[in-house]
Amino acid sequence: MPISNIPLFAMLRTRMQWHQERQRVLSENVANADTPGFRPRDLVPPKFDRMTPAAGSTSGVTLVRTDPGHQALSGGGAAGSSSFASARNTGQQIRPAGNAVSLEEEMIKVAANQMDYQAATAIYSRSLGLIKTAIGRG
Repeated sequence: MPISNIPLFAMLRTRMQWHQERQRVLSENVANADTPGFRPRDLVPPKFDRMTPAAGSTSGVTLVRTDPGHQALSGGGAAGSSSFASARNTGQQIRPAGNAVSLEEEMIKVAANQMDYQAATAIYSRSLGLIKTAIGRG
């Protein structure tokens, strides 16, 4: 079975691609901080509901509620892909020139995005290491 068929790796790759695309969007916001009339954009986080098998599925790994306190799997939503949905923040302060970019907010988003990307890549590489160890090549 190729590693690309393992749902965890597919979700991590999608998440890393989303973080890369979000970094591009956030950098455009920063670059246009002085452009009159510019409104900052952001990306909607990908949903992984369809990438996990349904509760009644016979293929793949299924989620089981072993305790009533566990959260149930909620349905709906689209799987993440290489083209991510864009969102505009409507609660922005608009300056007299018509620009709504706050450099402080954008830099906080950039730093958080960078940390999340590093976490996803660390999980991905450690998961690969575990698989290599399991097959005797680690």
